[in-house]
Amino acid sequence: MSSERCYNYQFMLNTNKQSTTTSVHKSKGVCKLGIDAHAKTCVVARQLDGMSPQPAQRFGPVKLVGWVAKLVEEGYEVISCYEAGPTGYWLHRELSRVGATNYVVCPSRLDSRGKGVNTDQTDALELVVRLDRYVAGNRKAFSVVQVPSLEQERKRQLTRQRQQLRDKRLSFAAQGRMLLLSQGYHQSNSWWKKSLWERLQESLPEWLVERLAVWVRLMAGLNEEIKALDQAIQEQAPKSLPCGMGRLTHEIVDREVKDWKQFKNRRQIGSYSGLTGGVSSSGEQHADLSVTKAGNRRLSSCLVECAWRLLLKQPKYWLVEKWRAVLLNPKVHTRRRKQAIVAFARQLLVDLWKWKTGRTTPEQLGWVMTTY
Repeated sequence: MSSERCYNYQFMLNTNKQSTTTSVHKSKGVCKLGIDAHAKTCVVARQLDGMSPQPAQRFGPVKLVGWVAKLVEEGYEVISCYEAGPTGYWLHRELSRVGATNYVVCPSRLDSRGKGVNTDQTDALELVVRLDRYVAGNRKAFSVVQVPSLEQERKRQLTRQRQQLRDKRLSFAAQGRMLLLSQGYHQSNSWWKKSLWERLQESLPEWLVERLAVWVRLMAGLNEEIKALDQAIQEQAPKSLPCGMGRLTHEIVDREVKDWKQFKNRRQIGSYSGLTGGVSSSGEQHADLSVTKAGNRRLSSCLVECAWRLLLKQPKYWLVEKWRAVLLNPKVHTRRRKQAIVAFARQLLVDLWKWKTGRTTPEQLGWVMTTY
């Protein structure tokens, strides 16, 4: 062999060796992580490529992020998932920051076989098994939650805190009402409002007034906070809105949806509200069930309230023309009216989506717009 051929042969060997070394260093494979996240600990099950899942490990949240960062540095493509819950989205953002691909998934029953054994370890293993199927192309393995941006989460928290304060005020009012009822005084949940409270103080025993005054002071403080939040939310609403849809309602719906453009068709936006009907079908048997409620509860309740207002304020709206004979007829059974208002609210959300994404205009829908 000539010296030139020996040199070329040696050069090819060195080149192949370098390319192989580079590819190995670049990616060691796919590392899938199923994370059962809690406040103080995270239980993690790991699966490398197509191998069997490894036994679950327990980490603190900070150590978990550091461990994932180390895996990424070593050349693994890290894909992880955990269930949405009270821990929020900060862990998702930290995992994404260090280079992992993370999915936040809808909570579901992880003991799918009903064995009655449900621990952090079994949950983490089930999550990593479903993640493996999802990565392989089975999009039915679990449902992925769209993670809001920090700005979307801050805006949404404003309306959610308002609702939490309203719920707490209602709870205090109910406790005061039950105290009155226990002493033989029947009152509504509005007993604490100024005019009623002044009259009650004149007729109630002194000790009972003292106890009720505690609730009155608490609710007065809550009232001030709610008013401040109302004003802050309304200031951020558009100036022109459909008549009957107040600024608060618009902001609650808009912030719960987060991004109208994430929905590709009417079925997606309709199911997000949880107002779609269930179905039970097997063989020749078929039955339509009540609404699934598998959606955003805050959004669905707000839509139903808005639907009743639009029914009275938007006579030319095509949905009002369709359902007026049912919803405004006192002779129609209450159950049928409830079914109709749910259908109205579901289609209202679809119309809002069309409006927000430029697929239609208020004039085409028959809306009368008002300026605030």
